Amino acid sequence: MDEMERRAFMRGAAIGALAFSVGGVEVLLTPGAARARGVPLRMLDPQEAETLEALGETLAIGARQAGIAHFIDQQLTLAPAHALLTLRVSEIDPPYVDFYRAVLGAVERATRATFTRRYAELGATEQRDFVDRLRQGKLEAWQGPAQPFVYGTLRNDAIDVVYGTVEGFARLGVPYMPHIAPARSW
Repeated sequence: MDEMERRAFMRGAAIGALAFSVGGVEVLLTPGAARARGVPLRMLDPQEAETLEALGETLAIGARQAGIAHFIDQQLTLAPAHALLTLRVSEIDPPYVDFYRAVLGAVERATRATFTRRYAELGATEQRDFVDRLRQGKLEAWQGPAQPFVYGTLRNDAIDVVYGTVEGFARLGVPYMPHIAPARSW
């Protein structure tokens, strides 16, 4: 990596940027900027992304705007050992896209069975009720990975994308001290 590329990479890492493919060219963007620019998703389909954004927003306000679907989609394109997903330190084997597809499909099936609508179509109160039942493992129509594990994984993803950056630390009023607790570099 030459000095100019290294400088650009370091600047991008400082603002939480990831490499996204835009028109066949790799560019550094935050997940939120990738979402705002409409960067095409590579692993998730539009309905999966919509469900993921709605779930993320229920779990951590601001996750949709922060680009949770773009963050997860981009991480799913990486070699598993390089992914920043919480799932990487679990007992779930790669490819991780299989886990997310199973979860998002289970959410849609359980939501339709419980409320007769897609998760993204529910009101905020119904979404919170669904997520609370998921957290407690009380969704009777659930057919997917263990509910509390799904809740914890998606919650960690949402919190990471909203608060796990230098900007997220600032929103919380927590001083950023990389020598003590480094923020994630996306």
